[in-house]
Amino acid sequence: MGRLVKFFSRRRSWSLPYVLFLAVFVVAPLVLIMIYAFQAEDGGFSIENFDKFVHQREAINTFIYSIGIALITTMICILLGYPAAYILSKMRASTARVVVMLFILPMWINVLVRTLATVALFDFLMLPLGEGALIFGMVYNFLPFMIYPIYNVLQKMDRSLIEAAEDLGATPRQVFSKVIFPLSMPGVVSGVMMVFMPTISTFAIAELLTMNNIKLFGTTIQENINNGMWHYGAALSFIMLIIIGLTTLFSGSSSEDGTNEGGLL
Repeated sequence: MGRLVKFFSRRRSWSLPYVLFLAVFVVAPLVLIMIYAFQAEDGGFSIENFDKFVHQREAINTFIYSIGIALITTMICILLGYPAAYILSKMRASTARVVVMLFILPMWINVLVRTLATVALFDFLMLPLGEGALIFGMVYNFLPFMIYPIYNVLQKMDRSLIEAAEDLGATPRQVFSKVIFPLSMPGVVSGVMMVFMPTISTFAIAELLTMNNIKLFGTTIQENINNGMWHYGAALSFIMLIIIGLTTLFSGSSSEDGTNEGGLL
């Protein structure tokens, strides 16, 4: 009993549940994906799954198209989200909290329900479902994930830096381009990661908003796994993980550069 009390009295012991959770639900699935990706049907080591992807034109085209859709969605979210976050940061705190809550409120509803509501809206307006509906649905679902990180950074920005730039004679445009925008880059980078990564891997939104006429990379992975092609599906998932990992590394380095530039000003 004394050993048990001593064990739980240590602060690091309370991290054990989180370590177990990460090991079971994060590390183990990733390891299984890697094992299946480099495994042939007979269980031996093989790269035939990746070779199949390289020589399958449809899969390559779907992958490139998915990246294009993700980039378009991310750019639209930046163009809409940054001005919204900037305006929110200029509001009174009480008003800004209410408006931010209105942006976040739809996130309390399941993404499938929101997407079905978007389908109903297009049907009501007699607009065709297709690529335009897909991009609209992507932006609608992921725009709050762009607004909130940027707003959070802008809200916590040191106002004395802006005042110092104004005292030195900087115009409002120069204050924004030389001070506010560089210092807000960590929020932009965080928003890009939160929009780009789930967009490139989603499949339910594409299926509902295009009536299965447009296939994204996530749909290809789902179809292969549902058809029992676990090894090829794992290889496709591994390729997507590499893209996400490279994006994360690039975003991290960009965030550090943006922070350093802001510090030099």
